[in-house]
Amino acid sequence: MEVWQRFVQGLLGVLALVGALVMAHYYAPPEIGSLEKQVHDLSRQVEELQKQQSMTAVAVDDARDSVAYIYGIYHVAGTAQHFRARVAGTGFVVAPGLLATNRHVAEPWFGDHEVDSVLRHGGSPVLEKLVAYFPGSPLPVTLQPVVLSKRGDLAILRMESTAFTDKLRPLTLSQGPPRVGESISVLAYPMGVTGMVAKSPAMFYERLSSHPDNAETAGELAALSLIRPSATFGHIGDVSGDKLIYDAPTARGGSGGPVLNLHGQVVGVNSAYIDGFSGGTLGITATELSPLIQSARQSSLVTTASTR
Repeated sequence: MEVWQRFVQGLLGVLALVGALVMAHYYAPPEIGSLEKQVHDLSRQVEELQKQQSMTAVAVDDARDSVAYIYGIYHVAGTAQHFRARVAGTGFVVAPGLLATNRHVAEPWFGDHEVDSVLRHGGSPVLEKLVAYFPGSPLPVTLQPVVLSKRGDLAILRMESTAFTDKLRPLTLSQGPPRVGESISVLAYPMGVTGMVAKSPAMFYERLSSHPDNAETAGELAALSLIRPSATFGHIGDVSGDKLIYDAPTARGGSGGPVLNLHGQVVGVNSAYIDGFSGGTLGITATELSPLIQSARQSSLVTTASTR
């Protein structure tokens, strides 16, 4: 009996020692070296975030002057039904004298079901006016569609050559699509003239807030140096073929704006948004622009040669 008691006491002592060791392993304070490593890792993450924010700010600031507000007017001729409308959008410089945007901005009746019914009855769309307003210039720039994508919502426009447009810096296209989760920014003119008036200084807002959303008001904004794109920020949610989805918000007038990565390269062209889904802004990958730009350059060469 005494032997058995000693055995049980010894077993309990071993179990108590094991329990103490387990408790020490899980509840003992971490070693100084481990704490230092955690602090180092956290500091590195903070520095990386600060670096990304700085890169984004520089990229957006450098690109703003190359992003234009586009305004146009068109009508449908040849039918008894009178149809006349205006269009507002965004475009950005992709090569000397060339501006990229959406096809539904360059050709406003593209994809418009209301206009389709009129065209089916023999109507012909007529583009009366298409101009661009750039930051830093009081004068509009006349635009002319050069290349329209046959299978997507993209277009290349030719700008009239002026001392101002000749100095505009083309934005650099990314050579590949962005990755899911990548940080992006969108430069555009959401809500068009209405949006620019809303963010104007109080002394100008009081005078312009009652003005209509038309070319005259856009001209007044340009004369006051108030033509400036807005920047929104987000992350790539998905990449599917030539389509991008991201959560940087947009609105009417934002179509055609550049989607930029942290390095200021264009990874996409803002094109639409899904109502009721905050993460449902849609764009087209910038790789789809390259063949259109090449075609536009060739067209410009032919035009130049024919006028000599």
